[in-house]
Amino acid sequence: MKTPKSSSPFWQKLFFWSAGSINLIILLILFSIWRTSDRALNFIGSLFKPQPVEAKIENSALILQRIQNIQQLATTVQKMEKIVPTSAARKLGDIPVATTRLLYIARGEIRAGVDLSELTNKNVKVSNDSIEINLPPAKILDSKIDVNHSRVYDYDRGFLNLGPDVAPQLQTLAQRKTLTEIVNTACSEGILNTANNRAKETITQLLTSTGYQQVNVNTTTPEACIVANH
Repeated sequence: MKTPKSSSPFWQKLFFWSAGSINLIILLILFSIWRTSDRALNFIGSLFKPQPVEAKIENSALILQRIQNIQQLATTVQKMEKIVPTSAARKLGDIPVATTRLLYIARGEIRAGVDLSELTNKNVKVSNDSIEINLPPAKILDSKIDVNHSRVYDYDRGFLNLGPDVAPQLQTLAQRKTLTEIVNTACSEGILNTANNRAKETITQLLTSTGYQQVNVNTTTPEACIVANH
């Protein structure tokens, strides 16, 4: 009677063959990791290595917007005190009968500077790490009477108070006259040139702080010195 052959040797061979193949694959993987370990470590290291900060220069549109946000750059403020006489006469026909006189001591304040809202893209030129900007001319931005420090010094309606009682009108007239006089005085003393120079210094410092190596700020010759509209 013949005994059937056992199939275990075949399965054992298959098992050992499979195990050997797995070991071979593992060895290949380990060898590949070893060959690429330096590059892998460099890659991982680069993920955690702090990158240098890159300073970027903004374009002209962003620079223009930043400057325009300042709007009016008042670089010079001048205060003056004036004694202004005013008068009004009561007449019969063309003949003055009595005169009212008012002496007003007025303190005025003038702000001069550059209206940065007038800037356009044509006024800003950016090239690599340099920038050039042409500022609008300096002008009187505001002029006003400091009513808290101004007063009527004397009010006289003349003989028997026959002069017209027009104190409010004379005071308003004195204030208007004061504004004109302090603006004329400030203009003669070069307030607009001073405002131009200070605006140039301020904008130069602003643009230098944004990272530009070369900053050129050009001013424009001021126009007529007049009272700003309120």
